[in-house]
Amino acid sequence: MRVDQPFVRRSAQHGYEEDQPLVMIVDDDASIREALSELILSAGFQPVSFASTRELLDADILDRPGCLILDVRMPGASGLHLQSHLAENGIAKPIIFLTGHGDIPMTVQAMKAGAVDFLTKPARDQTLLDAVTAAIAMDGERRAEAAIANRNIERLETLTQREREVLHEVARGRLNKQIAFDLGISEVTVKLHRSNVMHKMEAGSIGELIRAWETLPAQMRQIGSR
Repeated sequence: MRVDQPFVRRSAQHGYEEDQPLVMIVDDDASIREALSELILSAGFQPVSFASTRELLDADILDRPGCLILDVRMPGASGLHLQSHLAENGIAKPIIFLTGHGDIPMTVQAMKAGAVDFLTKPARDQTLLDAVTAAIAMDGERRAEAAIANRNIERLETLTQREREVLHEVARGRLNKQIAFDLGISEVTVKLHRSNVMHKMEAGSIGELIRAWETLPAQMRQIGSR
């Protein structure tokens, strides 16, 4: 079996699904990469492996669904360094650490930084597969939440400045008459703006509108504030 297969994009007509999760393995030990790849394949997941963090970054596949299995200590940048790099660049990717040299401070550092698990080599097959399953599910949930947020951001951008101000006040729980007073407009105008906001945000109720508001990034929730 060839372990370090290059990542090649293939169309659906050739049996490849772009949305299929990848289990990205990074370890400088070829025998471990091979064993992990075989285990991941046996569980029905798609593995792709690399000998270093640099190889992974050069492959430009971190935007794909899936998770990472990282060795902690490798020549060049370590798995912990990669975890920090991804966090600094806003790349949310579930990480499972595998190490033969782990210690408590290292484990605490990795887990505090959001690692899914920190396992010692040789890890039990089922323990590792359970971690991979949890990591892929976590990534799926995050992607679904991001898709909803992006959709609501697009809808927000269709609002006028006044409509954003009204939305901001509605999300604060303010009544129409309070919003009218604060913005120096009539209550009838507030109702009109609120109706437009509901339509543009595709919300069927105030509850739906507020839930959509809460999915927006914090900085965007300040746009309507004065």
